Amino acid sequence: MGHASVGPVPDSRPAAVVLCGGQGRRFGGDKTSADLAGRPILDHLLDDLPANWDVLCVGQRRPTGREVRWCREEPPGGGPVAALAAALPSVSSPVVVLLAGDMPYAGTAAAMLADRLAELDGVEAVVGTDGDHRLQPLLGAYRAEALRRALPGSPAGTPLMRLMDRLVVVTDPVGDQAGLDVDTPDDLEQARHRLGG
Repeated sequence: MGHASVGPVPDSRPAAVVLCGGQGRRFGGDKTSADLAGRPILDHLLDDLPANWDVLCVGQRRPTGREVRWCREEPPGGGPVAALAAALPSVSSPVVVLLAGDMPYAGTAAAMLADRLAELDGVEAVVGTDGDHRLQPLLGAYRAEALRRALPGSPAGTPLMRLMDRLVVVTDPVGDQAGLDVDTPDDLEQARHRLGG
């Protein structure tokens, strides 16, 4: 009697897709490389993600304290939807946690959002809201297949909110610290203050 061949088991753990390709015009350079307590902002985020998650960074390759995979959006600087389109072919997990690389304190909230999505049937995304109740689409857990269906044919330059409009989304408050993104030098000072506090 023959044995049925068993294919690879899909990875059930979430995969993190971290967007690192922004130009940082308001900041004056690459925000994710800015120094926060002696380490790049990106490393603070990566270190707080669950150790067993696959992490795919989208942007220009650079050294990180944690092992990650890299890919590049097309064209470079083409925006978050283009970055997501570049990353998804390399993701085998059913859940994608989408993160901005300039959010140093988002790692713990990312895990909570992924857990919340796992509890909800019929929901395609759980997206964080900050202390001012603003939606943070770059701090959210998404079902990978729903993202693939929602991607436009020409993703470069597409606003991320247009993609969100095609998904069944619930929101979850994550607070000011997790939702802090470093867009300006003042934001970086605020991040340093929170770290010191």
